[in-house]
Amino acid sequence: MTIERALRLIAGLFVTASVLLGMYVHPGFLWFSVFVGLNLVQSAFTNWCPMVAVLRRAGLPHAA
Repeated sequence: MTIERALRLIAGLFVTASVLLGMYVHPGFLWFSVFVGLNLVQSAFTNWCPMVAVLRRAGLPHAA
């Protein structure tokens, strides 16, 4: 799996999990969805995302 695909997978899992936690546990978990969304927006403009550094350290390859 490449970094780009893993990044999309992780973002999707984080948003899904935080929405479900916000619905069934506590509404405060919805703020995590806001954080993930804002991070995706800033990465679109800056071409930098902290999770990419984590995935690089984990050894995932870039797309060809």
